[in-house]
Amino acid sequence: MSKRSGPPPIVFILLFLALLGGGYWWFFMRKPETITQNNGQSSSENQTGQGYQQITPVFPAPTSVSPNTSVRIDGSTSMVTINQNLKRGFEKKFQGTSVITNAKGSSNGIQALSNGTIDIAAVSRPLTQQEQSQGLVAVPVASDAIAIIVGIDNSFIRGGLTTNQVADIFQGKVNNWSQVGGSNGSIRVINRPAVSGTHQTFKELVLKGNNFGTTLNITTLPRDETTGLIRSLGVNGIGYATFAQVQNQSTARVLPIDGLKPEAANYPYVRQLSYVYKNPPSRQVQDFLGYATSPEGQQAALVGN
Repeated sequence: MSKRSGPPPIVFILLFLALLGGGYWWFFMRKPETITQNNGQSSSENQTGQGYQQITPVFPAPTSVSPNTSVRIDGSTSMVTINQNLKRGFEKKFQGTSVITNAKGSSNGIQALSNGTIDIAAVSRPLTQQEQSQGLVAVPVASDAIAIIVGIDNSFIRGGLTTNQVADIFQGKVNNWSQVGGSNGSIRVINRPAVSGTHQTFKELVLKGNNFGTTLNITTLPRDETTGLIRSLGVNGIGYATFAQVQNQSTARVLPIDGLKPEAANYPYVRQLSYVYKNPPSRQVQDFLGYATSPEGQQAALVGN
């Protein structure tokens, strides 16, 4: 009885090449997986292998915080109220802690964070790719509407403006109230300085990335402050500010945009407010952000504590 012969050598060669190709695909061509870093931040390695793409970090709400913990915050003037509310809530919940807040503008806050002179930057605009490449990470805290405002004595009482009219006014294409349905009179545009996150967000949301106008009727404030802006409006000025800071103002009036008030769900000028930290986050940064993003912290941020 004759022996059965095994498979020809070519079969082994083909199997070897298939295994080799599969190993190459596994190590070099497969889609990268999502990983979780020690600080609780989830991120994915990008296709080039150069660092990580940022995904919103998650910090657990602290049950206790070391006494004498201090957190320094600076940045967006739009987040003054949120900062103060969270400061009170955090210090009340964790006795002996201290939260020091300032508001010199989003870009100044990011610069101070990069320099190591603060722990958290309050920011009302998205981070740039360059800022992210420096290890800066944004944690969303709240949504905010940008309100278009005029002085309380402004004669423009028509039912608001359209998005196109707002863009034309702030680009200097429209400079008389009669051009938008009001009475004859020049429009004075009060702009915020470029260090303002609200300025940068307005440029993207309202002007679609285009520059502000440079006509003589447009004035840029030397400092990013809503109180100073309101004082500058007079009877023919127009400006913009975070809605939370002007909704109860007695000397300024919020204009509807496309017939919508800032409280409306589909209001066109809505942006994200965030806290930014530098990787890796310190213990006090993790504790504060864990509190700020917890249900208790969110309640405190919006209505105080």
